[in-house]
Amino acid sequence: MEYRINLKQYQAGKRFDLGEDFRGNSPAGESISFNSFYMEKNGQPFYPVSGEFHYSRMDAGRWEDELIKMRMGGINIVSTYLFWNHIEEEEGVFDFTGRRDLRRFVSLCGKHGLYVILRVGPFDHGEVRNGGLPDWLYGKPFEVRQSNEGFLGYVRRLYGKIGEQVKGLFYRDGGPVIAVQLDNEYMHSSAMWEITTGISNEWINKGEDGEKYILALREIALESGLIPAFFTGTAWGGAAYSPRVLPLWGGYAYRPWIFYSHRGEHPATEEYIYEDYHHNGAECADDFTPAYPPEDRPYACCEMGAGMMCCYYYRFIYPYRSVDALANIKLGSGCNFLGYYMFHGGTNPIGRHGTYLNEAQVPKISYDYQAALGEFGQIRESYSRLKSIHFFTRFFGDRLAPMETVLPEGASRIDPRDTETLRFAVRTDGKSGFLFVNNFQDHLVMPARKRDLVRVETGAEEYDFEISLAPEENAILPFEMDLDGIRLKQAAAQPVLRTEAAGRTVYVFMEPEGMEADFRFGEGTEVIGNACPLKGKEVSRFSVRRGDREIDILLVSRETANRMFLLRDGSLVFTGAALLEDEAGRLRLETAETENILQCWPPERLGASGKLTRMPGRGPLGKWRADTEEAVLPVSVRQTAKHKYVFFLPEIPERLKDARLRIDYEGDIGMMFLKNRMISDNFCNGDTWEIGLKEHREALRTEKPVLTVAPIREGAVVSAETAMAARSESSRQEIGELKKAVLQPVYEIEL
Repeated sequence: MEYRINLKQYQAGKRFDLGEDFRGNSPAGESISFNSFYMEKNGQPFYPVSGEFHYSRMDAGRWEDELIKMRMGGINIVSTYLFWNHIEEEEGVFDFTGRRDLRRFVSLCGKHGLYVILRVGPFDHGEVRNGGLPDWLYGKPFEVRQSNEGFLGYVRRLYGKIGEQVKGLFYRDGGPVIAVQLDNEYMHSSAMWEITTGISNEWINKGEDGEKYILALREIALESGLIPAFFTGTAWGGAAYSPRVLPLWGGYAYRPWIFYSHRGEHPATEEYIYEDYHHNGAECADDFTPAYPPEDRPYACCEMGAGMMCCYYYRFIYPYRSVDALANIKLGSGCNFLGYYMFHGGTNPIGRHGTYLNEAQVPKISYDYQAALGEFGQIRESYSRLKSIHFFTRFFGDRLAPMETVLPEGASRIDPRDTETLRFAVRTDGKSGFLFVNNFQDHLVMPARKRDLVRVETGAEEYDFEISLAPEENAILPFEMDLDGIRLKQAAAQPVLRTEAAGRTVYVFMEPEGMEADFRFGEGTEVIGNACPLKGKEVSRFSVRRGDREIDILLVSRETANRMFLLRDGSLVFTGAALLEDEAGRLRLETAETENILQCWPPERLGASGKLTRMPGRGPLGKWRADTEEAVLPVSVRQTAKHKYVFFLPEIPERLKDARLRIDYEGDIGMMFLKNRMISDNFCNGDTWEIGLKEHREALRTEKPVLTVAPIREGAVVSAETAMAARSESSRQEIGELKKAVLQPVYEIEL
């Protein structure tokens, strides 16, 4: 198929500064601000990438390493809910200890160079009991989420306590907190009062006071010492808007909430169709109906689905390749602020008196969310694939941010079920830019693209891109890209990052699955070495010279790019495990393997410590092996009742970082108890259920875990076992059985 996109009539849109409500200055003389199209740092375009991580949903002993993983994955902002019922479960009794130690969490973010957005409620949702509102508010003589003095008086007390905890940690003080979100989805959504669930099913007020309520919260926040560079608010679904608050958007292709009271097939959604989110009057197929002219505010996101929980009536295995495909779609559609929900999964705490602090449709303990980083720090394919996009925004975001979206005719009207039409968009300044291509669609199987031609026409040049792309793959392809003074006319390869090490400037490009890389340079450019496609190789290297300028290009496969980490000194390490680099540059490997092969550039980078073994290898990367002593952790199980099992586990050696109990079972719900207290639960969806045991080491020395499998009964919903999120039902009388259980060691190796 042949396609064209015409940039000849391109005209840059208006830009204007958003003013003092969207500006902050640090004691070091740095600044962050917004114009109507993008965020700025010290007056220059800056590309923010936010990942949601709920501090109170994780044992505090895990926080630091998980924050390091987020930074290593390209996140530069951590967004976190402050659930009111986690802070003040009993009226007047505030808890900021342990996993609720907000100050320590925010300080750790700052330690590792991560900005913070505090989502302070008072209503949050997040699948928490009452959307985060404490039970005791139900008995008060006023309506919640309204501008009455009764409710706002309690909000004032809550915000005041939060202000005490984060005093001195705002950007204006030299701290990491740059923004505060006020309420969540106000006038759009709500949650049930859980004390009525199953009886009257009463819903919390979703709000009706509009901007008045938002501005009241803003004023209370400022009075309470919550003084960020800017305030944010969720904008979708007709939520309340104020021009003094940055509107943030999102997108979910997997929507369990549509099955809370309904059964049926999940439709293919519009989330994987390119739109134009920043031009006034642009046609959009989804629910993008802002309460302001789109050109007046940046298109920014806080809730792009980086996973999704299973709800009771909708179970599925989340397709991890959907996440970077969604990021590609948002970038190509004009997004200048990526924000993921959830980037890191978590575990719900149990209330002071045994109350489960979740809502009824989801597991009581687990909030793994099938996120990019799992509940116990597991690296998912989505985490690995997202790094290439996050590196791209870090190193080339200053070029991308001012560029605007141009769509081919009819692009936003493509039916999500259309598997034939190529989906693409351009971000451009009229002369240079990036071609975005997507071959993923939720709830459908896309065919491989074979030699589609896309012709990009500017007033001066034409660029012919031959698009071959594997199913579920996406790509970002440059034209007229300046590589340190060397003109890259166009490339059938995705730019990932620019780095310097060993006295060389290196640009890393990725060859997307199904594509054969091709580079076309401007006249007078000399290519030194082999710039051909990889043809099955992991990596190749060549140099490009023009006059006295010379750079290296490292071309890597998609699989190799997924294993790539960038270190503080500019060097690269390739591993399928979790690589952690602390603020001093010390390296650690978190892995389930006793023997780990790592590659690096420059080739000798990993040899300095003397702790690794050099391996023979060919090509531009050094190859090293990291070993550790194997821990054998046998598991035995005794069935004690029809659906109950007692686990006999060995003592977990102190040298192990963690041990994950991996359970395969058939049934409805799995519940694991230790000392008569639930420590994890799972809605069966056909995937392996994992439980991290790090926090339970001491109890496991004297107590034995007990598994209860609630069986599926006739007519009940059964797990979906494919990435298509299909649904099936059982007609057998009862299914509930443990199939397999293993205890997987998690090692930490200092490099």
